[in-house]
Amino acid sequence: MSLRITDDPAADELLSTNPLALLVGMLLDQQVAMETAFAGPLKIQERTGSMDAATIAHEDPEAFAAAFSQSPAVHRFPGSMATRVQSLCSAVEEHWGGDAANIWTRDDPDGATVLKRLKALPGFGEQKAKIFLALLGKQRGFDGDGWREASAPYGEEGSFRSVADIVSPDSLTKVREHKRAAKAAAKDAKKD
Repeated sequence: MSLRITDDPAADELLSTNPLALLVGMLLDQQVAMETAFAGPLKIQERTGSMDAATIAHEDPEAFAAAFSQSPAVHRFPGSMATRVQSLCSAVEEHWGGDAANIWTRDDPDGATVLKRLKALPGFGEQKAKIFLALLGKQRGFDGDGWREASAPYGEEGSFRSVADIVSPDSLTKVREHKRAAKAAAKDAKKD
């Protein structure tokens, strides 16, 4: 199944076929629109010529940051996010043989194991790791035991909480509505 996250067929194709691109898109998904974050890997590949963990990990940091900063910037914080992407790629190279898919395929892991592996990556906290695990389960065919429980609440069937649930423009609208409602509830809770 091809992903439909960015509304850019070339970016979505890269996310669908390159596990590192999908992982990098998830890393970039903070303080920018989801579409912008997940379109980032294609921009990186077009500007640097690669979406390979070892190649990116060993890029000159200044040149890599400059590629991030080209207009339109890959992220609204190009310098710090370029550093984070290189750190992530270094970890994938060092611990996963340069293949991001090994994180969720090596040794036929269950959901809790994949969650633990994701949380060990630079830039992946609890929430980001759970969302990515839900994305793997809902859209990338990961079926390790307990993945829904490990990714809860993002793995819930029929939910519209995150990028894991975006399969069409309609589902994107539902995810945006859920996020707006959650922010409003958090804001109201602070007032009380």
